[in-house]
Amino acid sequence: MQTPLQITFRDVDHSDAMETHIREKATKMESFFSPIMACHVNVEMPHKHKHQGKEFCVRIDLRVPGAELVVNHHRNQDAYVALRDAFDAAKRQLEDHHRKTRDVKHNGGRPDLSPPEPESAEEIAEED
Repeated sequence: MQTPLQITFRDVDHSDAMETHIREKATKMESFFSPIMACHVNVEMPHKHKHQGKEFCVRIDLRVPGAELVVNHHRNQDAYVALRDAFDAAKRQLEDHHRKTRDVKHNGGRPDLSPPEPESAEEIAEED
């Protein structure tokens, strides 16, 4: 992985298997979105007494050109499920950011404000 990756465990015992899993997820994400400048993954188990079981909380901070993306509040009693959900959310945020920056570049620095074009003859007929 070329991107600097920082992994922090808070109130959770360090696990080599979990760290390897996080590194694999981050590497895979980087292969799809190469301009990631930094990635910080925080895995913790907050002390909350209102829940029956203990939940893992995952937060991912990503720095990309022009933005800092934050994914947090992904909780689950299974740390691997919480990691999966957090990385899926990070991927969606990266896709949205990539789409927005691509749209701005193609429109000369302006967002596309034109109305969508009708897709079928019925939609054209409805407009009349």
